[in-house]
Amino acid sequence: MFQKIKAYYQQMVPDFTEEDWHYLKQTLTVQTLQKGTALIRNGDICRQVSFINKGLLRLYYLADGKEVATGFVPENNYVSCYASFLTSQPSSENIDVLEDCELINLSFTDMQTLYNTRPVFERFGRKIAEQLFILISSQTTRLLSLSPEERYQYVIRNQPYIIQRVPQYMIASYIGITPEHLSRLRKKMAT
Repeated sequence: MFQKIKAYYQQMVPDFTEEDWHYLKQTLTVQTLQKGTALIRNGDICRQVSFINKGLLRLYYLADGKEVATGFVPENNYVSCYASFLTSQPSSENIDVLEDCELINLSFTDMQTLYNTRPVFERFGRKIAEQLFILISSQTTRLLSLSPEERYQYVIRNQPYIIQRVPQYMIASYIGITPEHLSRLRKKMAT
């Protein structure tokens, strides 16, 4: 059950030792969620970061009653409403389960303890924060600078799991267009 998360840490921080793993493993909890349920809702306080051992989740917020997808996170990645997690303030995001999930969770309190007792975890936390910043920055840049067709092509090239595993209306929301516009784009690209 813990092989994937251990490999993830070893890849991110090459000097991650068996002793480090021993300390981390003691803090982890396992959670299973069924498709169609929520990991977190707008207004909840996010109290953990979750490594996705199996499954797919969607991050979104509500704007004028409409769901606006901000990301899809597959297995072998971390997911969290990170601003809420760091500040203990209510989340403005939602995280839904698109496929049955097995999550490995680390609480805020346990993360802080690891940061204070094992320097390797501070380094790991910094790398995760850097990855999240790059992800958010590149998504914003794509939304502001690329045409809808270019955004869709980016998803096809760089995030093919989205095309294979996510309903079309959610993909449309993610690239900032209506489902009808996406349908027209797909037809145009097919010809």
